[in-house]
Amino acid sequence: MKSKKIIIGSRGSKLALIYAEKAREKILKITSKNDIEDVLIKKITTTGDLNQKDRLSDIGGKGLFSKQIENELLKNQIHIAVHALKDMPSEETNGLITNCFLARNDPREVLISRDKKKFIDLDKNSIVGTSSFRREFQLKKFRSDLNYKLIRGNVDTRIKKMKEKSYDAIILSLAGINSLNLENNISQIFSVNELIPSAGQGVIALQCRKNDNYIIEILNKINDEKTFQRVQAERNVLKVLEGDCETAVGAISTIDNDKIILEAELFSLDGSKRFYHKESDNINKAFKLGLKVGEILKKESKGTYKR
Repeated sequence: MKSKKIIIGSRGSKLALIYAEKAREKILKITSKNDIEDVLIKKITTTGDLNQKDRLSDIGGKGLFSKQIENELLKNQIHIAVHALKDMPSEETNGLITNCFLARNDPREVLISRDKKKFIDLDKNSIVGTSSFRREFQLKKFRSDLNYKLIRGNVDTRIKKMKEKSYDAIILSLAGINSLNLENNISQIFSVNELIPSAGQGVIALQCRKNDNYIIEILNKINDEKTFQRVQAERNVLKVLEGDCETAVGAISTIDNDKIILEAELFSLDGSKRFYHKESDNINKAFKLGLKVGEILKKESKGTYKR
């Protein structure tokens, strides 16, 4: 039986609600008024939102931003969960399916610093805030003379901490900055060649119950096919590596006509060793390409990226 109201579950942060609203608008555009009375957004507080001091890997990993929302799905309290894909664990939760992705936002990283200094111009021993081992190890390749310090919290909270001089600079994703209209704070945008982003960075993922055919049919209509192919490749690198929050791994793909190009890098647990691979294939083989690149990195690293 068709639902008259569709409920979307989302984290309650300003950025998460913007992503949820994008999903809501997409759904309303492709459904007739006869099918759906309304699409509502339900705010759900996650463990990751409640604890904004500790490193995620120390308190349970990426699932801290998705577990409570997924539980609401499993209990039929909501019909769709909206996530920032980079915050989701690489393995799907039993009973759920994530096969819908909105057109990708810009996946690049940005520097926000006091006095709008570029990364190369930061004073020696400057404190750079990041919540990611990947970003820290990537940046250390260029500037090992800086101090990298954990920073947690929503985007505006992090910018506030930097302006209050707890940090000299912070690293954030461009997608979030653009969505919040905070571009005037940017000091520098890094290319994906300089900093390979997290797998799926800039992608809004929509998740539902595996047996909810009505919702699956709706989500299939708003799925962006190119983003879907890129996600398959990038996320499969993580799946092979069984990556968690402590795994310093980046993966980014691009599409050129009927080709998909995937490059990924992996760091050892202490960041002293870097493993890199780039390969391309037909876009129809995006899924297998991700598995192949993941296996190559896994073999080359010989387990140095895991505890």
